[in-house]
Amino acid sequence: MVTVRRCDIEIRPDSDRVVARPFLPGETAFAGGPTRVELIGSRVLALDDIEAEKLLAETRASFETRHSDLSAVWSRNADWATEIVPALGVADGDRRQLLGAYFTQEYAPEAAAVCNPSIVPSPEDTDGQFIMSLRAIGEGHISSVEFRTGSVDGDGCVTIDDPSPFLNLGERRSPSYEKAFFSDKLLALGADPALVETVMQRLPDRFDSDRLDSALGILDRGEFSAAGVFETRKLTHWLAASNYELSYDKEVSVSERILIPSSPAESHGIEDARFVRFVEDDGSVTFYATYTAYDGFTILPQLIETKDFLTFRFATLNGTSAYNKGIALFPRRVDGMYLALGRYDQENLHLLRSDQVRVWNSAELISSPTRGWEAVQIGACGPPLETSEGWLVLVHGVGPMRRYSLGAFLLDLEDPSRLIGRLDSPLLEPAEDERNGYVPNVVYSCGGLIHGDWLVVPYGFADEGVHVITVSVSELLRELT
Repeated sequence: MVTVRRCDIEIRPDSDRVVARPFLPGETAFAGGPTRVELIGSRVLALDDIEAEKLLAETRASFETRHSDLSAVWSRNADWATEIVPALGVADGDRRQLLGAYFTQEYAPEAAAVCNPSIVPSPEDTDGQFIMSLRAIGEGHISSVEFRTGSVDGDGCVTIDDPSPFLNLGERRSPSYEKAFFSDKLLALGADPALVETVMQRLPDRFDSDRLDSALGILDRGEFSAAGVFETRKLTHWLAASNYELSYDKEVSVSERILIPSSPAESHGIEDARFVRFVEDDGSVTFYATYTAYDGFTILPQLIETKDFLTFRFATLNGTSAYNKGIALFPRRVDGMYLALGRYDQENLHLLRSDQVRVWNSAELISSPTRGWEAVQIGACGPPLETSEGWLVLVHGVGPMRRYSLGAFLLDLEDPSRLIGRLDSPLLEPAEDERNGYVPNVVYSCGGLIHGDWLVVPYGFADEGVHVITVSVSELLRELT
């Protein structure tokens, strides 16, 4: 048996932490009349100066202590409303601030739960310092990604820093797109090959959203069916919106940064981010995270890329094996190839190989559920951890009554498709006080961290909150080998 130490750490949802989001009602006109943005904006512009001044003062007094820079948020949201209804651009000064307030709403990202954490060393590479990601679940079961900072010492003692009371959305930008990836993904989504080729022929190897919109204009020449053109446009815009960048100022603390759904594919959540510190062959470091984008109907495996946790790039994953939830990247190449673990068939653990981090077309079976605690399905909790004895893989298994437990595998360092050892019984099961919550009888992690001889594993319990355990790596490896 492996000794598991439960840390005196508990993170629970805090509905006091709110973020100011845009509130832009549907743009559909009523019987050809003005849109709701027009109607609301015109009412705000029609207020007399005394009433407008009083409203702004009352609103600011009520809300400004809940946000780090509410005036900047109001200005940005007024800009968005003006992009939709240019006539609202006549508002300036305090009236523009009030206009922005009407197109802003508060959202509590973790009002329902925080769970399913992953953990990586801090980019500053300070000994023992780490960043933990959390899946925050708010209204409508919509998931976002939040962060915490902390440290682990040589004795395996884990500390989590108190988070900022504020949250910050950052600045969203559209990146440039790579034609080969974009075209392949459009075809995988079911777009008409002839229409895709017609559009792509008008684009360079890299292009931005303006060039893409211009190239789509060729579809309006009447040479193709209206239905085909409509579907191709819809898929193209959907895919373009699913690839974007998000950036923060250095002054915004790590715990204030939040990755909130920002594309159609993510409209119902950014789920279960699995962060990994990836070291390239030249020694350069990039932090990647695989995650599941969910639009309420379908899931889409996606990739986050960041160097510093200040600028994040979101991109779709391509390939026949980039399917289903739970893809977890290895922290370095093996024999020149990117590797990942995945459960693309919903039940079994597979090794994925690729020469590109965003394209996955091969899958090799590593293990199937064989023990009772995992008989429903198994999957990788997070990125494999390199040890002297092999790749240590934390896994989750689903047993009777849909009970989730955590286990461990060991894969060969040189040939990770070879399973060296596995725990026969779970490393961690839900404790009695962890069984009840939003989703009962679940412990689930999206990754662990090795510091010295200590394996640090944060995990979600019952989709309710987060606890942390530590395990001696040498003891665990003895059990596995």
